[in-house]
Order: sequence, then structure tokens, then C-alpha cells
Amino acid sequence: MKSMKDQTAEARKHREKIVWGALNEVQDPEIPVVSLVEMGIIREILLCENSVAVTMTPTFSGCPALQVMQDEIEKKLRGLGYTAVTIKTTLSPPWSSDWITDDARAKLKAFGLAPPLRHGGNIEVTFYEPVTCPRCDSANTIIKNSFGSTLCRAIYYCNQCQEPFEQFKAL
Repeated sequence: MKSMKDQTAEARKHREKIVWGALNEVQDPEIPVVSLVEMGIIREILLCENSVAVTMTPTFSGCPALQVMQDEIEKKLRGLGYTAVTIKTTLSPPWSSDWITDDARAKLKAFGLAPPLRHGGNIEVTFYEPVTCPRCDSANTIIKNSFGSTLCRAIYYCNQCQEPFEQFKAL
């Protein structure tokens, strides 16, 4: 027979799993094929009886989608029955594109958005690496504009398939 402490720990893990699963359904408003969890934006959750606290790190400190993300997180968690939802934004440590999961990288590519290279903290390396076209996998590409439709994207052109595409910047 399990002790009360073990039962409580199991119940807590189950609730955490449900909350993480729900948060994994909250899509990035600027890239609707990936979730905030897959992007590494959701950093931590803390559960109490009827309350949940979420810590998130936006991709940019001035991210224009921050309020939308917070609203969607709150809506999703209130839908689970939490009466008190606290969302804390932290900028330390700053978000890193290395936090993007492998599944999300594949989804970005399928969406037509070249995923950022992993840099392990040495971001300078990524500025000199060729960017592979998400459509034809050619490295015969050229940057056309350092800023795309959002601050976290750059516009490239593929000389092989002659298609423009965006890359999610390594940060």
C-alpha cells in the first residue's frame, strides 16, 4: 500500500502532466505550427490547490505577441479549472533558440521556415554558417534582409529552387 505522501506526489505529478499537456496546446501566435512549450518559451509551472503559476521567457524582450501568449495561457489553464493563474515573465536567462525542441524544428521546416542552427551559446558561429532552404535542402542560399515579418526572422533566397524563405534567427 502506498503512503499518503507517495499518493500526494503521484497526484501532483499527474496534475503537472495535465498542465504541461494543456500548455503544449497553446500555439505560438506568430508561428501557429509550434507550441509555446516546443519553442522553449514556457520555462516552469508551480501548482497549488486551485492555482497555477507559469514562468515564461519570450523570444525577445519587446515581443509584440507577449500579451496574446499570456492571454492564451491563462484561458487554457482556467479551462482546466484553475481559479488563480499567475504568469511571470522573466528575461534571465534570456531565451535561446537552442531551447526549441527537435520536433518543433521539424515543424518549422515543414512550415517553410528554416529552423535556427544550434549554437550552444556561441552565437557568432551561426552568422557564418550557410542556411539550408526548407523547401529543397540546398545550402546555395543568400540573405536578402536581416529582418523578416517579425524581429526573430530573416529573409533568404534559395538560388537552387529560386524561392524566398524566412529563417528563424539563432538567438
